[in-house]
Order: sequence, then C-alpha cells, then structure tokens
Amino acid sequence: MELSLAISDTLDTFDIQILRELRQNGRISIQDLSERIGLSATPAARRLRHLEDRGIVTGYCALIDEVKLGYEVSVFVSVQLDKQIDVTLDQFEAAIQAFPEVVDCWLMTGNRDYLLRVATTGLAAFETFLTGKLTKVPGVANIESSIPLRRVKSGVARTP
Repeated sequence: MELSLAISDTLDTFDIQILRELRQNGRISIQDLSERIGLSATPAARRLRHLEDRGIVTGYCALIDEVKLGYEVSVFVSVQLDKQIDVTLDQFEAAIQAFPEVVDCWLMTGNRDYLLRVATTGLAAFETFLTGKLTKVPGVANIESSIPLRRVKSGVARTP
C-alpha cells in the first residue's frame, strides 16, 4: 500500500486526468487529450511520456469482445498445487503460458494457489481443456471451477 500511496502522491491533477482519459480511450490523440485536460499538446505529450517512462502507463491495447469471437464461456478455475515450492510454481506458470484458453492467471493467498480465467467456445471445449491440459500439468493437486452467470462490473484499471 505504501508504494501506491507514494506513486499517487507524485501525480498531480493533470496526470490523473491523463490516466482517466486513457482508461476510457487509449487511442485518443495528443491534441484531443490536451483539450480534455486543459493543457496544450506539448506539455500533455511530455506528461504522457513521463507516465510511460515511470511504468505507470505500461502499454496500449484494444478491448476485444470474446463472445463475438466465439468464446462464449468464461470459467474461473482455482488450482491448488501439491507443493508450494519454487520448482512446482515455475513449472505450473510455464505450462499456463502455453495455454491460449487461459486469459488471466493470478498467484493467490489462501487455500488455493492460483486463480485462472479460462475462455472457451463452450462447456465441451472447457471440459477438453480441463481434462486434456490442466489436469495433466505436473504438481496440480486440486481444481475447482466456477461459472459466472453475468458480469456486474468491468474495468481496465483503477486510477486515482
């Protein structure tokens, strides 16, 4: 928490406005950005570059509707490993990197080691992924799946 406070303490209102505008539209032009935050284009561009250099803005991407691409089912999968040692964690994480079905993977605290979000074309495809790939990863001891009914809130990132 101290790190986030230190970063947010060094951001002024213009920086925060830039972050909020980018969160809404990562393709905004410098000219439009500068008009929205009340600075001329050169200082707005300089501030944005500074936010990038500091690692606060880490990149730009398109938000993609997975359902329109045919990935209609998302499943949250909790994974417990048989051992929480570096080698087992590394092996699991390397295996997950190779699975396109895994959209997000988080190392967790609590009684599960990882939380995954898996996107597939349907339950049959999820079953194939589960039985054909995930259960075969060395070190996996227990898997629990939850199917979300609907998304209540969606965000890209939290900003001050």
